[in-house]
Amino acid sequence: MCRNIRVLHHFEPPTTPEEIHAAALQYVRKVSGTARPSHPNQAAFDAAVEAVAAATTALLDTLEARGAPRTREGEAAKGRARWEARAARMAKT
Repeated sequence: MCRNIRVLHHFEPPTTPEEIHAAALQYVRKVSGTARPSHPNQAAFDAAVEAVAAATTALLDTLEARGAPRTREGEAAKGRARWEARAARMAKT
C-alpha cells in the first residue's frame, strides 16, 4: 500500500472530505504512475479521483465502528514510534 495513504475510518473528529480527496488523489497518482497527467489525460485523471473519493466516502459511511475512535495525534505518535524503532534497527547495522 502507498505509505502516503492514511487510515480514514473511525476518527474523532470525523474524516473530512478534504482528507478523503487527498487519499483518492494519492491512490490515482500511484495507480497511474504520474503525479501530473498530460493535458489529454487530465479529464480521465480527475474523473478517477472523484470516483475513488465517492467510493471511499460510501465505504466509510457504511463501515461499523468498534472500539475507541482514533485521533490524529494518536496516529502521529504511533508513526513516530514506528520510525524510531526502524531508525534504531538501522543504527545497529
